[in-house]
Amino acid sequence: MHIYRSINTIKAITFDLDDTLYDNSDIVEKSEEEIVKYLQSYEGLQHLTVSELHLEKKAMLVSNPEIYHDVVVWRIETIKSLLNKAKIPSEKWSNIIDETLDTFNFWRHKMHVPQSTHALLTKLATKVPLAVITNGNVDVNKIGLSDYFQFSLRGGADGRSKPFPEIFNLAINKLAVPAGNILHVGDNLLTDVNGAINNGLLACWINIFNQDIFHLSDARCLPHIEISQLSELENLL
Repeated sequence: MHIYRSINTIKAITFDLDDTLYDNSDIVEKSEEEIVKYLQSYEGLQHLTVSELHLEKKAMLVSNPEIYHDVVVWRIETIKSLLNKAKIPSEKWSNIIDETLDTFNFWRHKMHVPQSTHALLTKLATKVPLAVITNGNVDVNKIGLSDYFQFSLRGGADGRSKPFPEIFNLAINKLAVPAGNILHVGDNLLTDVNGAINNGLLACWINIFNQDIFHLSDARCLPHIEISQLSELENLL
């Protein structure tokens, strides 16, 4: 553990999900592979590739930068564009989109949450209120984590995504704890660390790849705390 800034008493903790509470490597990639397989069953999309899906997704972002804040809407608009280019009748779109999203969400929630994470959250939840702030679409109810958290906020549905202020402010209001007494824990230096600090929260960076923060181009500021293992959080309370 490295402590870079003095910290106030921690009275609540908010968590990012992906690559913070579990290993998210390859999960999204597998989910995208599966929706491409599904879409390939439709005429005009038989030769669709994951690379083409990514290119279409980037095109959606260029045409509408604000779509970044809601990954679900972004995915829907990407699928619509692919269906349109494949000249699939619009009356079929609703069912295809629903099936595609169901396929994606099935595989998206196939991650393994370590028992050590459950054990830690069980302990922490007895000491301070816990909550989730995520830019993704993982449902904590579907991965067995909902019992630990007071609430879960998602970018798009609950305001612009991290590092923008709306979603942090909503968490502060719902927790009814001063921002300076809330520790936000996440793996992303921009969305989690910079976002938390700019909005008055304490920031804890989980350094999952054992990197040197002083040599990272996306490090805008130092977190209050840096950890390499989630279990180190127990030492703070």
